[in-house]
Amino acid sequence: MSSLPDRIARTILIAGGALLLAGAGAATEKMPPAGHYGYGRIPTAAEIAGWAIAARPDGQGLPPGKGSVDDGANVYAEQCAACHGTFGEGEGRFPKLAGGGNLTGDRPEPTVGTYWPYATTLFDYINRAMPFPTPHTLTPDQVYAMTAYVLNVNDIVPNDFIADAQSLPKVTMPNVNGFTWTDPRPDTADKECMAQCRDPASVKISSTAEGKGLTPREDGPLDEMEPK
Repeated sequence: MSSLPDRIARTILIAGGALLLAGAGAATEKMPPAGHYGYGRIPTAAEIAGWAIAARPDGQGLPPGKGSVDDGANVYAEQCAACHGTFGEGEGRFPKLAGGGNLTGDRPEPTVGTYWPYATTLFDYINRAMPFPTPHTLTPDQVYAMTAYVLNVNDIVPNDFIADAQSLPKVTMPNVNGFTWTDPRPDTADKECMAQCRDPASVKISSTAEGKGLTPREDGPLDEMEPK
């Protein structure tokens, strides 16, 4: 018969072994699959929908809802006027949204009326980024109404305009073509010459970038220009 100390030691060893085996089994169960970092999960459809809020120029992605110019004036007064002014004229160093301005002077002054290309993306920006202190807190109806108001103070839509997913894509912004540019340089293509190549003396320069607004200055190659 073994002594009491021996029996106690044997019991401790058995219990310790059982704990080790249990721990190994648990660790095996929690081991992440190959290629997985062991944290996070696949988002649900509802979670994805909460962030999939992009409204495209053609109107795809605009949510259900609507808003009038008058309703927008009320929302704007509460949420936006402190920074952008009562009629979009801007307060302090905050940007102005309306009221004259142009993009061609020495100090270009972009506003919604002079710069913004699409009414739909105006909705998109307000919806995702405004008001500045608390973005993502406006309802779709409020964003539609505010979009209608901002367009109205820029004389782009009439006083009775109702902004929604059908009407906004139909609004033509004054600068809709301002984001397109045709390169005046001709398209050229040539194949590598390995034999019977063209005589360099026969190559003529038919046009240059000079005077076409492609470089900051017109009195020398771009890589040799120095600041004025």
